[in-house]
Amino acid sequence: MSRSKAGRARRDALVGAAQRAMLEHGADAKLRHVAEAAGLTSGAVLYHFPDVQALLLEANRAGMERFYDQRIAALATIDDPVEKLVVTVRTGLPVDRQDASVRLLCELGGAAGRQPVYAALLTALYDRQVAMYQVILESGTARGVFELAHDSRTIGRNLVALEDAYGYRIIAGHPSIDHDTAAELILDYARVATGHPLVPPHPEVHPEGGPA
Repeated sequence: MSRSKAGRARRDALVGAAQRAMLEHGADAKLRHVAEAAGLTSGAVLYHFPDVQALLLEANRAGMERFYDQRIAALATIDDPVEKLVVTVRTGLPVDRQDASVRLLCELGGAAGRQPVYAALLTALYDRQVAMYQVILESGTARGVFELAHDSRTIGRNLVALEDAYGYRIIAGHPSIDHDTAAELILDYARVATGHPLVPPHPEVHPEGGPA
């Protein structure tokens, strides 16, 4: 393995350790918690990642990639706006209550009042997700597929808010709300908002490792 690849692997391992530390100790996890999760000394962590706060921020960004970057990449392979919308809704929810990425976001939400940088990260993620939905809605409208009941920004905001609300219920272990139930509830709103039954042209395939 080259030095650059080895260095990248060490950084990825530390990012994963930071995520585990935050899941166990909360978003205010300390250097010692990250070191314990990584099986290293605090000095070894600092050797590879001198700024611990930057490491925690990187761990948070990595957790957020799934809900924007990975969804955008998946959507790039889909042309039909109906399928785009359905896939986007289904990939915005936890797989189950053990879903680590969503649990991490819940930890960040709880710390946002104390940590302005976490609040900024979550705000940016929300706004990017809203814009992602807007592109789908406006594209479907331009192609004559959707007939929007409200402007695309309002619908996009509501869709992301529903993802967040139902995602939290799944993580909290609500006995009657699992991934598929939550997705259908959100799609019920989307059907009213778009004037379309939102039946994809072919059966959906759940993304590997994703929540859909």
